[in-house]
Amino acid sequence: QVQLVESGGGLVQPGGSLRLSCAASGRSFSTYAMGWYRQAPGKQRELVAAIASSGRTVYPDSVKGRFTISRDNAKNTVYLQMNSLNSEDTAVYYCHVDVEGFQYWGQGTQVTVSS
Repeated sequence: QVQLVESGGGLVQPGGSLRLSCAASGRSFSTYAMGWYRQAPGKQRELVAAIASSGRTVYPDSVKGRFTISRDNAKNTVYLQMNSLNSEDTAVYYCHVDVEGFQYWGQGTQVTVSS
């Protein structure tokens, strides 16, 4: 059974940093792209970072240069380093993987940027 468990969220001041982790279990994910999404209140869920099995990464303009996604295939874990956080980054952050057409999501971790 595929399971994704996020951790690392919390309250941070504007300009601060957080590192999110997503521990995957149930199978190896080394051959699949994985991603981080976020959903703020009243808004649609949006992609914030994705990483292919090759290590190639994709970011939207809103986080480019501030967020970095990485993966450790030996640990079946994907990370999201978030720097220079601002209030617009406040959201629930979700880990995602598409395994042969099946979509898997974690339970989400709350990130709140506030002074």
